Amino acid sequence: MSIALVILAAGKGTRMESDLPKVLHPIAQVPMLVHAMRAGAALDPARVVVVAGHGAEAVTRAVRAEDDNAQVVLQTEQLGTAHAVDQARDALAGFSGDVVVLYGDTPFVQPDTLERMIAARADHDLVVLGFQAADPARYGRLVMDGSDLTRIVEFKDAGPAERAIDLCNSGLLACDAAMLFDLIATVGNDNASGEYYLTDVVALARARGLSATAVTCDEAETLGVNSRAELAVADGLFQARARAGLLDKGVTLMAPDSVYLAQDTVIGRDTVIEPNVVFGPGVTVETGALIRAFCYLEGCHISRGAIVGPYARLRPGAELAENTKVGNFVELKNARIDEGAKVNHLSYIGNATIGAGANIGAGTITCNYDGVMKHHTRIGARAFIGSNTMLVAPVNVGAGAMTASGSVITRDVADDALAMSRTEQQNKPGRARKLFDMLRAKKARRERETN
Repeated sequence: MSIALVILAAGKGTRMESDLPKVLHPIAQVPMLVHAMRAGAALDPARVVVVAGHGAEAVTRAVRAEDDNAQVVLQTEQLGTAHAVDQARDALAGFSGDVVVLYGDTPFVQPDTLERMIAARADHDLVVLGFQAADPARYGRLVMDGSDLTRIVEFKDAGPAERAIDLCNSGLLACDAAMLFDLIATVGNDNASGEYYLTDVVALARARGLSATAVTCDEAETLGVNSRAELAVADGLFQARARAGLLDKGVTLMAPDSVYLAQDTVIGRDTVIEPNVVFGPGVTVETGALIRAFCYLEGCHISRGAIVGPYARLRPGAELAENTKVGNFVELKNARIDEGAKVNHLSYIGNATIGAGANIGAGTITCNYDGVMKHHTRIGARAFIGSNTMLVAPVNVGAGAMTASGSVITRDVADDALAMSRTEQQNKPGRARKLFDMLRAKKARRERETN
């Protein structure tokens, strides 16, 4: 059966105190909305419709960046969850299959939970996701009769007996598309909030003789985020779970609580991560690498046996081959470091290819930007780049070549050649003393004139 996702992402998130739409606030370097989209992607949906409202342009950009085929529809007035889902009606006109409703501010629902909801659809017309709440607080309650879900009661409308129920509503549901939109068309707003509740479709379905049930999950999967404090809690939960997963897979985290992971971080077994390392989006680390303390990595690939850091920054496009070394206070961007090459100290290597076995001396800079365009630097295998070399791109240094320390290299260097670009040093006896005397006298005159 085909599946369509409808993801609700229209809320402003007033309690976030932010100009950024609530669903775009990040957890593990990825917007909450994208977490929900990636969870739903496990169902291999034929259609994805995101219902936007506040900050719709920014939400649309985030959706497009994740899934070019997803549709974004607008909810210009926030009149309740049923009204929000109804905005997808036209986008799904003619669609035959199930609709799964997700929430952009509920980022932790797991793919296997969604799969269990779809499996339950084989025996029921409508499936709702519920959870046993440690503190039911103001959640809507699921009223069950055995395995049958009879209705959902919002907290504001619940009586004492219903408020005593601890099986709560997550808001997620699955239903045949045509049936869902037919039910929504009959939802009213005669309730304490004057809103069109999606939860009302359960009672309406039962009144028609249709069946409904609830699939349950761990409460942590249903965590919603409505404030900065809740965002911090959610991010902490993600980090704890992700770190535990890495430890279980054979990764050594020397100080786990100090390592910050992105949603898509991939690290191979027997890799060692020292304290205070931050992983941005798009990082893959292969087996047996060493990431030393205080590194920041994003958009890069680190191969087996590589050593990075301490205090290194790898930016998007950095590609480290096996047994390479990138040392302290080195920054790489859009650079490939071939097998066995070393960039040990205090260097910037951008838009460059460093050949196998090459050695890049301390303070080396690839001068890759001319103010308008970026240019490439190529350094051959086994080349030796002397400390404090400026490589003005575009420029090639051949295999086995050498640059003298302090050189500015503006022309290609042939294989096995030595390139030097320094003026001859001149020593002037006694000149320093005379210069200092002159400068001190000048300073004294200025001070007298000021006073």
